Amino acid sequence: MEPARTLLRRFAARWFEDIDGPLLGIALTLSAIGLATLYSASFEQPARVGNQAVNLAVALCAMWIVARVPPQALMRLAVPAYALGVLLLIGVALFGDVVNGARRWLHIGVTRFQPSEMMKLAVPLMLAWYFHRKEEGLRARDFALAAALLAAPVLLIARQPDLGTAVLVLAGGFFVIFFAGVGWRVLAGLGVLGLASLMPLWGLLHDYQRRRILTLIDPTQDPLGAGYHIIQSTIAVGSGGLAGKGWLHGTQAHLEFIPERHTDFIFAVFSEEFGLIGNCVLLVLYALLIGRGLMIAANAASFFARLLAGSIALMFFTYAFVNMGMVSGILPVVGVPLPLMSYGGTALATLFIGLGVLMSIQRHRKLVPT
Repeated sequence: MEPARTLLRRFAARWFEDIDGPLLGIALTLSAIGLATLYSASFEQPARVGNQAVNLAVALCAMWIVARVPPQALMRLAVPAYALGVLLLIGVALFGDVVNGARRWLHIGVTRFQPSEMMKLAVPLMLAWYFHRKEEGLRARDFALAAALLAAPVLLIARQPDLGTAVLVLAGGFFVIFFAGVGWRVLAGLGVLGLASLMPLWGLLHDYQRRRILTLIDPTQDPLGAGYHIIQSTIAVGSGGLAGKGWLHGTQAHLEFIPERHTDFIFAVFSEEFGLIGNCVLLVLYALLIGRGLMIAANAASFFARLLAGSIALMFFTYAFVNMGMVSGILPVVGVPLPLMSYGGTALATLFIGLGVLMSIQRHRKLVPT
C-alpha cells in the first residue's frame, strides 16, 4: 500500500507541480457555481450544461499546458502572437463573415475563428515584452509607442463592431501601461482628452450603440425594445432580495423575461435565486481570485512577468465589473460575459489560459528570503 501511495505522490508532483492550488480552487468554485446557475437558466435546454462541462474540461487542459511553459518562452511568443493577431483582425475587416450585422469571424479551414479573443492576451503580452526591453530608462515616447501598439487592435475590433471585446482589450493593455509607471499627470491629461473627444466619438458610434447609451440613462423610453434588457435584468436582481428565491425558483428566468440569461445576463439569474447574500459570496470569490493574481504579480521574477501577471489579474476585475454593471443598469450593455460563469467556450478558454500564465509565473517566481 505504501509503495502505491509513494508512486501516486510522485505522479502528482510530476504532473501537477505547475498548478497553483489556491488559484485553481477559486476558479473551479466559480465554475461550479456557474454550472449550477446555467442549469437553472437553461431549464429548456439542459444539454447546454453538458456542453459547458466539455468547454471547462478543454479550458482546464489548455491552462495545464500553458502553466508548464516558462515565462521566458512566453516572452518569445509576444511579438509573433501580436503580429499574427493584428493580421487576422485585418483579415476579418477584409474577408470576415457578417453575422447579425457584425463582421467578427474568419474562416480557417473547416471552422470559424474570432481573432479578437486572442488579443485579450496577445496585447498585454506584447506590451509587457516591450516595457521589459525598455526597463532601464522608460521615456514619454516609449509610453506613446505603447499606446499606439494598443490602439491598433482596439480600433480594428471596435470597427467590427465589437465594443465589449474592444473594452476588454483596451483595459488589458492599459493595465500594463499603468503598472509600467505612467505618470498621474499623463493619466489626468488622457482623462481630459477622453472627455473632450466624447462629442466627436458620438458621431462615430453605430445607431445601436447610441441607443444602448441613451437607454442606460432612461430605459423606460423603449421598454419593449432597447430598454427591455436593462429593465428585466434589474427587476430580477432586485426581486432576489436578501436571500434569493432559491435555486431553480427564479421566476424572471423561468418565465423567460431575462434575455440572454445563459450568457451575458447569467448574473441576473444568479441574483434572483441567491439574493444579496449570494452576490456577496460571489464578490468575495472574485476578490480572492484577483488578490491571488496580484500577489503572484508582486512576487514575479522579472519586470515582464510582473506586468503580465498584474494585467491578467485585473482582466478578471474588468470582466466582472463590466458584466455586473451592465446587468445592474449602471453601465451600457456591451456584451461582456461574467468570468468563469457565463456559457461559452472561447471566453472560458481565454480566461483559463490567463490563469495558466499566472501559474507559470508563480512557479518560476524569484526566491524571497524569509
